[in-house]
Amino acid sequence: MDKLAWIKAEDLHRGYSVGKKRIEVLHGIDLDIHRGEKIFLCGPSGAGKTTLMYILAGLEKPEQGKVWVDGVDLYAMSRNQQAAIRNQRMSYIFQNYYLMPELTALENVMVPAMIGGRDLTDKARESLERVGLAKRVDHLPSELSGGEQQRVAIARALVNSPEIIFADEPTGNLDSRNGAQIMEMLMSLADEDGATLVVVTHDESLAVHGDRKLVIKDGQIADDGVIT
Repeated sequence: MDKLAWIKAEDLHRGYSVGKKRIEVLHGIDLDIHRGEKIFLCGPSGAGKTTLMYILAGLEKPEQGKVWVDGVDLYAMSRNQQAAIRNQRMSYIFQNYYLMPELTALENVMVPAMIGGRDLTDKARESLERVGLAKRVDHLPSELSGGEQQRVAIARALVNSPEIIFADEPTGNLDSRNGAQIMEMLMSLADEDGATLVVVTHDESLAVHGDRKLVIKDGQIADDGVIT
């Protein structure tokens, strides 16, 4: 195993049964992700890119193959160990934001810290300030625009100082202008924190922001290129 890889995947397979039909999604994917890299997983809908991200992020177990995180077999860990590594070393940003509607922006950002049993109120305020929402801390999600809600989601992803951030179509619900701003912000913040970033997107034009673009096609990596 490549000791320099922070996350390493080997021979990943995943499929689903829909009624009597079997759909194969991933077909033997191998992948190394190094510290500080910004990787874009691109490809059409149904190519398997989100499934791959979920497996790398410890959210969905592969049917075959292994994932190592910092040299440790992720799916050989207990559920509690997996939950701890997801809470302490990883974070997630999704297309639909997944903010709790009854909580303020500040309270939403504090959720990962509360799950981990820590009081990071000051860090949560700092995270919201970093994404330009210092004056919106007491607003509910319904009082925020789509772009502002995604900024809250980014602030929430940063509050635990993660080593790696997984983002699944983070600009998918935004117009092109807001989407570009969110992506530039996410890249800049990841740079500041030295975090590794894995972004799933169907919009390959966004990949110019990253270090590598992996094109997923028919459940395999069809192209793995360094972005110049």
